[in-house]
Amino acid sequence: MAINWTDAQIEEVVATVIKSLGAASETGSWDATQYHGRKLIGIFEDMNDAIDAATAGYKAIRAMSLEEREKVIGAIRDLCRKEAAAMAELGVAETKMGRVEHKTAKHILVADKTPGTADIVAQVKTGDYGLTLTEMAPFGVVGSITPSTNPSETVLCNSIGMVAAGNGVVFNPHPNAIATSNYAVDLVNRASASAGGPKVLVASVVKPTLDTAQIMYQHPAIRLLVCTGGPGVVKSVLSSGKKAIGAGAGNPPVIVDDTADVRKAGKDIIDGCSFDNNLPCIAEKEVFAFRNIADELIDSMLHSGAYMITHEQADALAKIVLVESKNPKTGIVKKIVSRECVGRDAKVLLAKIGVTVGDEVRCIICETEFEHPFVQNELMMPILPIVRVNDIDEAIDLAVKAEHGCRHTAHMHSKNIDHLTRFARAVETTIFVKNAPSYAGIGFGGEGHTTFTIAGPTGEGLTSARSFTRYRRCVMSDSFRII
Repeated sequence: MAINWTDAQIEEVVATVIKSLGAASETGSWDATQYHGRKLIGIFEDMNDAIDAATAGYKAIRAMSLEEREKVIGAIRDLCRKEAAAMAELGVAETKMGRVEHKTAKHILVADKTPGTADIVAQVKTGDYGLTLTEMAPFGVVGSITPSTNPSETVLCNSIGMVAAGNGVVFNPHPNAIATSNYAVDLVNRASASAGGPKVLVASVVKPTLDTAQIMYQHPAIRLLVCTGGPGVVKSVLSSGKKAIGAGAGNPPVIVDDTADVRKAGKDIIDGCSFDNNLPCIAEKEVFAFRNIADELIDSMLHSGAYMITHEQADALAKIVLVESKNPKTGIVKKIVSRECVGRDAKVLLAKIGVTVGDEVRCIICETEFEHPFVQNELMMPILPIVRVNDIDEAIDLAVKAEHGCRHTAHMHSKNIDHLTRFARAVETTIFVKNAPSYAGIGFGGEGHTTFTIAGPTGEGLTSARSFTRYRRCVMSDSFRII
């Protein structure tokens, strides 16, 4: 968060990355097999070969002691810190989403706060009839679907947790972030080899498609599927017939009542909403502010890097960032976010409606009605609608409706413990952040571990190594009770 990059610096970095990759063609395709002329390790043409390699990696890691496994994880953390900026630059260059300084911070967060083998804890029960030991065992080979919004961060976070649990991993990355995701796969394998682990611990494919995903879903060696992405891909994973962990979309609301530290709330909300241009699913997406403090809140936001647009400008921007999509099977037309706008800088989005601002503007704010598409749709852009409400009853009612039952994340700024408790109970989200920016919910400026796979649909919540294990019980009857 402390790094400040100018446009010129970012453009220079992006140009350097593209040149070093030698990978961006005139058609916009990327070479996902090399970086700087160095061949990436663990990247295969065929998904079956990738699964075979991950299976060999699983057998190798299973044969290692916990101490040896933790040594491999330590090497992954070290390389992740060392190459955080390079991966951030590559991610922005390839996907054209997010901010280099924020993606760098996210990689450091992954390295520092993703749980390792210490998360795997055995349970013991003794009684009159002996001793029972319950241990967390690996599934085997995990098939992981990763997003374009946090591509390398998710690959690295999942790799640390899944390897800590003793699994091998094969990835099917998002097609729009292949080079970045596969760079992270290569990093894990380089770290593993440097620490005495297998040369190929985790694997991926050159060209991930729906077909390679189907091979992953159906392959007998894959014992667990983990998906971080939109509702469509999560649904396909949950329909595979295998054990699955699904991390789906959200639309996190924020309530600010009249007991809050309003000046701090305004800054916190803009900091959270603008972080990596609102790509994290935990980020603030819409605000419900008490009428009697709304003006002060908006003023605080304007002094914290926000730019306010009019109702007419909001409607014009909505027509650009949300486009119509027709379902070929049902013929139903609905609004979806424009890929050209997701994760873009606020000034880039404002330029689309003829507004010119400088780099100091991080977020676009506007006052809207509850029914406005900015409130109802998860944009993943630094656009923040504000709805005025009369009291806590109206705020909770509208916030819960806007969250659409995703049960992902919600936020509240208040000093009224009753208000905080009522909203937390009503919204039922996996993460509930009080009086802080949204990223505190994943351990950035808050306590607790981090993850970029937040499993709301399947209930695991903020995943960690233990999420990727199965319980095994060993019973010794009538023995080893020494009391």
